[in-house]
Amino acid sequence: MPAKLAKHTEAPNPDLYGRDFYAWTIAQAAALQASAAGELDWANLAEEVGDLGNEAFDALRSSFRIILVHLLKWDHQPEQRSRSWAASIRSHREEIADILARSPSLRRRQSEAVEAAYRRARIEAAAEMDRPERAVPATCPYTLAEIKERPVTWPDE
Repeated sequence: MPAKLAKHTEAPNPDLYGRDFYAWTIAQAAALQASAAGELDWANLAEEVGDLGNEAFDALRSSFRIILVHLLKWDHQPEQRSRSWAASIRSHREEIADILARSPSLRRRQSEAVEAAYRRARIEAAAEMDRPERAVPATCPYTLAEIKERPVTWPDE
């Protein structure tokens, strides 16, 4: 639940953005709710709103990265499979579904997120498996559907 916003009637404080970001966000939200255009820090507000969209994409990419690391390890080290890998894959699939439910326009950027995520996932998976990166495919071996839906169950589930 969002924090209760204080009523602001003072002019924008450009120093607040650099000193106390949280306080700045509360002040800006209050000014927006009050339709108090004169109290808004327009330049920083525009930048931060843009960053919010980037954060949603970054969260999508991060969840794909974690799934990809575990799928690579699942496929390349079947003897090491664990309940935690399966749970992590399923949990991050749920996270992706939540992100896409909150931001449906990100659906069209999923392939981009997977491509960016795979570069890091390959590095991490190789390191975690104690293998050279060349032992892991250079391009993502999974389709988007496989990443999001391929069964990875633990024997007693």
